[in-house]
Amino acid sequence: MGTLYLVRHGQASFGAEDYDQLSELGQRQCEALGQTLGRRGLQPAAVLMGTLRRHQQSWQALARGLGVVDITPQAWPGLNEYDSLALLDAVGGEPLPPHDTPEGFKAHFRRLRLALMAWMEGRITPQGMPCYADFRAGVLQVLSHVQAQHLGQSVILVSSGGPISAVVSHVLGAPPNAAIDLNMRLRNSSLTELVVSPKRLELLAFNTLPHLEDEARRGWVSYA
Repeated sequence: MGTLYLVRHGQASFGAEDYDQLSELGQRQCEALGQTLGRRGLQPAAVLMGTLRRHQQSWQALARGLGVVDITPQAWPGLNEYDSLALLDAVGGEPLPPHDTPEGFKAHFRRLRLALMAWMEGRITPQGMPCYADFRAGVLQVLSHVQAQHLGQSVILVSSGGPISAVVSHVLGAPPNAAIDLNMRLRNSSLTELVVSPKRLELLAFNTLPHLEDEARRGWVSYA
């Protein structure tokens, strides 16, 4: 059996014109995770990641922490996040308050939850996005690849909350809409671990932050 380490990207630039960019905190989060995994003796046989900049930057910081220089990550578009702005546009509604206020932050994610449910149920078709069944199939294709090509190995997968929550809901046999609740709780740079065997995947740990447990780093925890 092998282990699949699913890493959510570090803090990005929520509320900025370009979200797809790690913040300085996001860089520190991922580098610290790499250092923690390095102390565990992790030597990944392969790295799979989405093609978004925040995925690439997260892996680069993670690799610095791990001290890894000889692995070329494999790009998988199926690990890319859904387009939250397209979802919000598709569901409509009154203009949201500014993101940089507590009310605006909460309102954004309340509406995003409604939009995700509508997308999963096929009630909206966000511009430029696949239907949810195709999105989920693209994520699960990566799992099949790991089972076929990397049995008995340690593999790191760098992605976003949507794909990771889809993986976990699939492994648990939960209904698709359970992925929304999982998605909303995933923290930046969090670690989710799966045990991989030829016929099944088992959840070992979900949404952990082993690199942020000491008092000096408690303030590094973020969600967006």
